[in-house]
Amino acid sequence: MPLCSGGDPSIVRSRSFIAVAAILAVLIGVVAAMGVLDARAKDHIAKGVRVGGVDVGGLTPKQARAKLHAALLAPLGEPIVVHHGRKSWHLTAARAGVSASVGAMVDAALAASRRGSIVSRAWRELTGGRVAASLPARIAHSRTAVHQLVSRIEQAMNRTAKDAGVSFSADGVERVPSSTGLALKAQLLEDQINQAVELPRAPRTFVAHTRKLKPKVTTGELTDRYPAVIIINRAAFRLTLYKRLKPARSYPIAVGRQGLETPAGLYAIQEKQVNPSWHVPDSDWAGDLAGKVIPPGPDDPIKARWMGFNGGAGIHGTDADASIGTAASHGCIRMHIPDVIDLYNQVSVGAPVYVA
Repeated sequence: MPLCSGGDPSIVRSRSFIAVAAILAVLIGVVAAMGVLDARAKDHIAKGVRVGGVDVGGLTPKQARAKLHAALLAPLGEPIVVHHGRKSWHLTAARAGVSASVGAMVDAALAASRRGSIVSRAWRELTGGRVAASLPARIAHSRTAVHQLVSRIEQAMNRTAKDAGVSFSADGVERVPSSTGLALKAQLLEDQINQAVELPRAPRTFVAHTRKLKPKVTTGELTDRYPAVIIINRAAFRLTLYKRLKPARSYPIAVGRQGLETPAGLYAIQEKQVNPSWHVPDSDWAGDLAGKVIPPGPDDPIKARWMGFNGGAGIHGTDADASIGTAASHGCIRMHIPDVIDLYNQVSVGAPVYVA
């Protein structure tokens, strides 16, 4: 009986070849399947990808562009509106320069989907895996346009506070009331608009907030600022004393003669003297007395009191009582001696003197 041999070598080789071929076929199939899966993955954005808060996972680039346009760009087309009371201001999207790079956002979403190897992409496609990617929206606008809008609102709304004051005339003293100013909180409004204009879900309507500006001098403070005011009506030959902006006493006076008229205007009491000397002006009308000082006495025409209000001009007493009610002086205001003493005791240096 013959002995058994180790087998036909050709048969062994055939079986090995078949095994290798089978493995190769499986590998080729796997690679082909991975290629198909990867190709499918490249045709759409991976699940889990969001752009500007909008879910674009599972969409083709065309679908993603349409969705982003509707969700992001369309709302941004609404105008910015600012209200204050019954007034309103508008800034269109075009003027604001609002733009969205939809194509660039889709490209970024596709790039995020293609991260990793072909194996990881194919496996994600096969198993329905997700990519955790939240991409920013690529939206821009003109900050200059927003600043110009706020500037327009400021010009329309802002008003300065006005201090209270007084107006002087031959008829007396009148209060000019103060008024409160208004200022737009411009930086707050500008920041609010700039932060919201690129956010599709942010409000497009704003309220312009303001702050009040208080005057430095209120109407109620005027009486304390003007404890005494002198009004000189040359035509009526009257001097009226106002105490706390109310008429307190009226006196007859004499005023400057023709050519030496008492100067009109608003002045203030600069100095006060009791029984002053007369410092004669260095003028032609003074003759030999020009530039001299006449001490109190019969030769001194300035009697009892002196209240200077305009350099050499002033208010003083006189013993030429017949001149009261006429234009007789060399520019000063003459008063009866009892009257000038009474007035002197009621006014202080700095008190306004208005000559009409």
